[in-house]
Amino acid sequence: MAVRIRLKRMGAKKHPFYRVVVADARSPRDGRFIEEIGTYNPLTEPAAVSIDEEKALKWLSSGAQPSDKVRYLLSQAGILKKFHELKLQKS
Repeated sequence: MAVRIRLKRMGAKKHPFYRVVVADARSPRDGRFIEEIGTYNPLTEPAAVSIDEEKALKWLSSGAQPSDKVRYLLSQAGILKKFHELKLQKS
């Protein structure tokens, strides 16, 4: 099963709010998901990002592939750097 870490759109029309979720790659954008690992609000200045680091690292190490925007958010939060450091330590 191909697993993706991606955004699920919430909120009202023209007032988006996103949840960062782990979902099967075949499920629709706002459809069924496996686990919620954070939130992203682009309307605040600066954009509010809250991601559970433990859950994100667990899913990344399990082979989940982040979408482009989630990859950017994870790198801004420093989670991708920690993931690569953990990967190097295990090798």
